[in-house]
Amino acid sequence: MSKITINDIAEIAGVAKSTVSRYLNGGNVSEKTKEKLKKVIEENNYQPNAFAQSLKAKSTRFVGVIAPCLDSVVTSRTLMAIDEGLRAEEYNSLILNTSLNKELEIEKLENLIRLKVDGIILVATEITKQHKDIIKKLNVPILIVGQQCESAKCIVNDDYNAGYKIGEYVTLNNHKKILYVGVDERDMAVGVQRKKGVFDKLKEYSDIEIREATTEFTADSAEKISFDVLKEYDPTVVVCATDKIALGVCRAIVKLGKRIKDDISVTGFGGYGMLNIGGMELTTIKFNNDETGKISADTIIKMIKKEPVPVSQIIGFKFLEGNSVKKI
Repeated sequence: MSKITINDIAEIAGVAKSTVSRYLNGGNVSEKTKEKLKKVIEENNYQPNAFAQSLKAKSTRFVGVIAPCLDSVVTSRTLMAIDEGLRAEEYNSLILNTSLNKELEIEKLENLIRLKVDGIILVATEITKQHKDIIKKLNVPILIVGQQCESAKCIVNDDYNAGYKIGEYVTLNNHKKILYVGVDERDMAVGVQRKKGVFDKLKEYSDIEIREATTEFTADSAEKISFDVLKEYDPTVVVCATDKIALGVCRAIVKLGKRIKDDISVTGFGGYGMLNIGGMELTTIKFNNDETGKISADTIIKMIKKEPVPVSQIIGFKFLEGNSVKKI
């Protein structure tokens, strides 16, 4: 049996479609017509489209969430925590994936404005001039997660100190020849702050040699870049900007016929709990993604209610010592 529509309700009740719509949205309808429509709706088990109804209301109780990808463990855990936090306060999340496409992020922002969502959470990998321009024009609250932006409220990881901690651990294990595999510096969090933390610690030692390579966020890209570099350079440790990059580096090390840890040590950032190659557990930094999601949901709801929130909130981290780093 096909789903009953507003047109069907109108025909059965013998009223205009506009009358049914007015009734469903709390408009002015006579008591006699209200009773008639109520009876028809109950008898036919009609369920109105909540999203369509919300677009006509002053408050939609929808929060748009723009995500850079859906195949990242970090992003997915953050999104789940955001969704749970919003649902607990009777808000709905409208999650839009951009597949790491910056132009698509701008398009999705514009789409959400047209959909009249109550607020927007942007899980960002980069904040461009286009982002800043559209943020200034928004008439709804927006929260940036993962990147700092002077024109918006933000929630970020403590990338600098996390990087410094990894740099400290590498030096404590007496590594002097280091390859850092990072990402483009347009990403201020991972590409700049995380790297700066690592490098600031390493540069405290005059006898440490550092070489750098830049890759994409994928394991495949990291494998290709690091394979080419490691054919000509022989570091004792590779510090990777993410665990996914570390996975690609580990593949390259094995492909070159070398042993992870014994020949080349590896570290990462992320704490996914998924990188285990031949009994090797990656030494890494675990960011609290659940906390990020929970705080994000709580913050955007406060912003929607026009309650005060901090300009910037920093999420801490936990150092996870695996067995992927050799002490020299």
